[in-house]
Amino acid sequence: MKRIILVAVAFLTFTGSYAQSSKEAKQLLDEVSSKVESYDNIIIDFKYALENTAENVKHETRGDVSLEGEKYLLNIMGTTRLFDGKKLYTIIPEDEEINISTYNPEDDQEITPSKMLTFYNDGYKSQLGPVQDLKGRKIQYVKLTPIDSKAEIKEIHLGIDKQTKHIYNLIQTQDNGTKITITVNSFKTNQPLPQSLFQFKESRYKDYYINRLD
Repeated sequence: MKRIILVAVAFLTFTGSYAQSSKEAKQLLDEVSSKVESYDNIIIDFKYALENTAENVKHETRGDVSLEGEKYLLNIMGTTRLFDGKKLYTIIPEDEEINISTYNPEDDQEITPSKMLTFYNDGYKSQLGPVQDLKGRKIQYVKLTPIDSKAEIKEIHLGIDKQTKHIYNLIQTQDNGTKITITVNSFKTNQPLPQSLFQFKESRYKDYYINRLD
């Protein structure tokens, strides 16, 4: 009987700690989300790393993205992706090709640039992780687990700067063992961006093949 009581106490203690950890994680994520939504625009320079030890794959590159509401301009691996709020333009200079499609959020399960800083608000369970001292900054990690058990993403560890409440890095592990790490090198806000930045001008690409996917 005594053993049963001790096990019950241990279980309740663990459950209470987990609930508290989840609550604190949610509060922190809400702070990050509120901070992001308070900015008129955001410009991020980042490092992107993909690794799969089993497949002997390792790749690193850098990229940059400008965000304004749902609109974004992303440059990575020699390709530009422009979203003007309605249509998505994928510009591939190497092939002199442009793919144009109408964006449907219901069909998109990926963490797109426009959702990169707020994707955790829906579809994930959160739990507070460890704090690490990285380059003099206190980074609080939050473990995110997809609610959908069939999701390709196994878990995500989101690193948040405790002082600025900005995302420092994102470490995503997939079921197939692939690990994707995105690390923010610079984070600028409320910059004087021209509206033309998020506008596609076909006249700039006279020699390109345009593939309209609609």
